[in-house]
Amino acid sequence: MKMERGREGESGHVDEEKWVYDSSVDHKGRVPLRASTGVWKASLFIIAIEFSERLSYFGIATSLIIYLTKVIHQDLKTAAKSVNYWSGVTTLMPLFGGFIADAYLGRFSTVFVSCVVYLLGLSLLTMSRVVPSLKPCDEGICNGPRKIHEVIFFLAIYLISIGTGGHKPSLESFGADQFDEDHTEERKKKMSYFNWWNFGLCCGLLLGVTVIVYIQDHVSWGVADIILTAVMAVSLVIFCIGRPFYRYREPTASPLTPMMQVLVAAIAKRNLPYPSDAAQLYEVPKPTKAQGRLLCHTSNLKFLDKAAILENSVEKQKNPWRLATVTKVEEMKLLINMIPIWLATLPFGVSIAQSSTFFIKQCTTMDRKITHDFVIPPASIYSLAAIGMIISVTIYEKILVPMLRRATGNERGLKILQRIGIGMAFSIVTMVVAALVEKKRLGVVQNDPLKSSLSMSVFWLAPQFVIIGVGDGFAIVGLQEYFYDQVPDSMRSLGIAFYLSVIGAANFLSSLLITIVDHATEKGGRSWFGKDLNSSRLDKFYWLLAAINVVNLGIYVVLARRYSYKNVQRKVAVVVADCYEGDAVGSMA
Repeated sequence: MKMERGREGESGHVDEEKWVYDSSVDHKGRVPLRASTGVWKASLFIIAIEFSERLSYFGIATSLIIYLTKVIHQDLKTAAKSVNYWSGVTTLMPLFGGFIADAYLGRFSTVFVSCVVYLLGLSLLTMSRVVPSLKPCDEGICNGPRKIHEVIFFLAIYLISIGTGGHKPSLESFGADQFDEDHTEERKKKMSYFNWWNFGLCCGLLLGVTVIVYIQDHVSWGVADIILTAVMAVSLVIFCIGRPFYRYREPTASPLTPMMQVLVAAIAKRNLPYPSDAAQLYEVPKPTKAQGRLLCHTSNLKFLDKAAILENSVEKQKNPWRLATVTKVEEMKLLINMIPIWLATLPFGVSIAQSSTFFIKQCTTMDRKITHDFVIPPASIYSLAAIGMIISVTIYEKILVPMLRRATGNERGLKILQRIGIGMAFSIVTMVVAALVEKKRLGVVQNDPLKSSLSMSVFWLAPQFVIIGVGDGFAIVGLQEYFYDQVPDSMRSLGIAFYLSVIGAANFLSSLLITIVDHATEKGGRSWFGKDLNSSRLDKFYWLLAAINVVNLGIYVVLARRYSYKNVQRKVAVVVADCYEGDAVGSMA
């Protein structure tokens, strides 16, 4: 590390308006200059590559069930499970990628390597649809896909999963790192960052499920893949061009080791009495860059406090497996307190999973004509969810937040868990609407089996897509903020990975639920999941999901009311002064 510039002003105080002292460095390893690094000038480069990645991801994901049923010739149940497995792997891989970023490579390097892997996956996917010997079958002769095509196709999409695993948690947290949490103006801008991040994400999603899907449907899958590969390559170049403007956080070795040290120390000192005053617990007087900010002591999970009790033995005090600071103990508490919230958001994720499987498949059975010559591709209806989310995020950012700030005095407007809860309530409405529409569609099929539901406009599905998009604007953005905000400072990439793991675990849970319901209803005489939609009873499945989400929301509200947000020690001048609850004042810490 080079000597830090401008550390002291003439009065001996740190010039924090000119330099950024939040443990970050610039691209040359120096203390960042506030005027030329970070904030929107840096995060716009980062949002740009997220736009292209989401363009690719949703261009593939929303059409995947169509491709698996029409080209790979899987039945509906198998195709839905295949999509859920792929989506689950794609959203669980970030746990590994986030750990690598926080512990070893750093976020910038992890994003770069992941994008290269992502590009390799897109290139293989393109080859599987363009190279004659790798195509599904010969032109005009297609009783089933070639085995080599299936192998290359699945290898390609799972390489994209691996690339996403490092890209998603690292890129989003890297963008949030561009804002100094201890600087008032930058902290306020950071509160808007996650909203505009999702705005850019939705714009990429919108183009992916309209333009790209239209090209897949009316031109060729190969041409669409060539476009996606080219856009990702260009965005990677743009990301690298922004390198001088970024603020970087150096990796701090495994962030899980201190957590294990707290647990081991607490168990080792389990028989020691609690001190009469929490101030007697061990804490460093002034944190180093590697240690980050100090946290205030809280009274919950008191057993862990024993890890910070000072013993008489000097030798034991030098051992990190015997003595932990209050901050490390509180970080462990943060992770434990997150587990019930994580579990309570899984049913919401299961509802979200239906939008890229059964919702899309329903579109294929309905009238998609706009004019005599123009037919909407099935996956393009997903654009309504993106539009709903864009509207939701924009209204929340520009109208609701200013109003709520004045009403509640909270810089964020709503507390994070309140925002998530509102989104979860929207998911219940989505499932109810979806059940009613599917019941209507099945009625049309029963009245005219020959024409099926082709006489029913696809826009009957519009309400459920829009509502789920509005709900995402509350819950998805809230989950991103929550898991970035409430994890220890050294685990920000893993924090984003925890948010993504909600969706990933929910996809696997959705597949498990389909299997259980299929087995149970088949014993009853008729499975809810037939060979096609018209022989299925998805309306009953949607009602089941609505009921599960109602019960779960009640549990979530109880957990949210009891939740204690991260308490960070506020710095006044050079001296550590008092503590504040992160969400109460809107800190993104």
